[in-house]
Amino acid sequence: MPDQIHPDTIARMTAAFAKQGIMQTLGVTIAEVTAGRVTLTLPFRTDLTQHHGFLHAGVVTTVMDSAAGFAAFTLMDDAAEVLTAEFKASFLNPARGDHFRMVGEVVKSGRTLSFAEARAYAVTADSEVLIATLTATMMAVRNPALRQGA
Repeated sequence: MPDQIHPDTIARMTAAFAKQGIMQTLGVTIAEVTAGRVTLTLPFRTDLTQHHGFLHAGVVTTVMDSAAGFAAFTLMDDAAEVLTAEFKASFLNPARGDHFRMVGEVVKSGRTLSFAEARAYAVTADSEVLIATLTATMMAVRNPALRQGA
């Protein structure tokens, strides 16, 4: 895996992230981008909880999916866009914290398919707890119509 990421890749990734309405709706921000690794952050909000007051599993998986997908994107060629082919999530602890950190990392990068993992952490002033993991297969899509927003 390369140690450095091309500045154009960061700009393309940031632009693609900004187009994701769901990330804006949830209040997710990009905290870190390196080659094969992306960290996203999400503040706790009561309107994103389930009936026990924990962050909803659907929200957790949505953000982990984006972290894993954009991690894969950082290693794709400049003609590629990223789509999720499949993922599996496992929940380890209740999702309660002041904010959440989702870290996506590439395990194996390929021309068409890449394998990535993500971890979600609940963060408070005095702790950081692993709450969920995700494994995913990401697909590079080289479709000019997709790139033009059609």
